[in-house]
Amino acid sequence: MNDQSVSIRPARREDVPAIVAMLADDHLGRARERVEDPLPAVYYQAFERVERDQNLTLVVAESEGRVVGSLQLAVLAGISSQGGMRGLLEDVRVAADCRSRGIGEQLVQWAITEAKTRGCNLVELLTHASRVDAQRFYKRLGFSASHMGMTVRF
Repeated sequence: MNDQSVSIRPARREDVPAIVAMLADDHLGRARERVEDPLPAVYYQAFERVERDQNLTLVVAESEGRVVGSLQLAVLAGISSQGGMRGLLEDVRVAADCRSRGIGEQLVQWAITEAKTRGCNLVELLTHASRVDAQRFYKRLGFSASHMGMTVRF
């Protein structure tokens, strides 16, 4: 794969299986996701909700007609930071056989630029404590471990 041929574009419905496969491609995702054929309808329903929400942007990195990465950017309004907008990166993924080729960095840099364009004054993300490689990656891109995330699952 030639990294120069990677393009970032809005995700389309037909990209959902590739996105779900990347989400499921680690120890955490295998426990959460259902990679089946056909893919469960809940994923397509979720895609439609994301597509309708003007504050959410789901994009993919594509190379030679193949989806090789994805991420979701949420633009959140708030009162703190003098009413500043913030960008939240979620579900940053690169296909296992395409990692360490700059695709993840291109995706994150795209999201940072998009967040700035949309008036955000910061970009933040959460990454699981067990994802040590991801933490190194984000630190290399200028993110700092500034908060401790907590979760309640239902």
